[in-house]
Amino acid sequence: QVQLVESGGGLVQAGGSLRLSCAASGRTISSYAMGWFRQTPGKEREFVAAISGSGGTTLYADSVKGRFTIFRDNAKNTMSLQMNNLKPEDTAVYYCARRTLVGVQSGAERYNYWGQGTQVTVSS
Repeated sequence: QVQLVESGGGLVQAGGSLRLSCAASGRTISSYAMGWFRQTPGKEREFVAAISGSGGTTLYADSVKGRFTIFRDNAKNTMSLQMNNLKPEDTAVYYCARRTLVGVQSGAERYNYWGQGTQVTVSS
């Protein structure tokens, strides 16, 4: 059974930083691509960033390029998202997700396992 648990969300002022973490249990994550998505009420889940199984390839949404960094530690079965220069429009519930393949993808339908989400609120 694969379980993904996010942590690190919270309230921060615009321009501030947060680091989200995703801890995976069950099967090792090293063979699989993982990603971060976010969602606000009434909107569809939105792609944020993805990383390949080895960590060698990353993909970012245009809205977060240059501000967010995705990385992973396969030895610890964890993935993280460093978020800098946060903006009020980054406010959302952030979800960790895992594929059953190694390649990065931006479509939510390409991910098979999801965490419960962690709230990020950026005040102006």
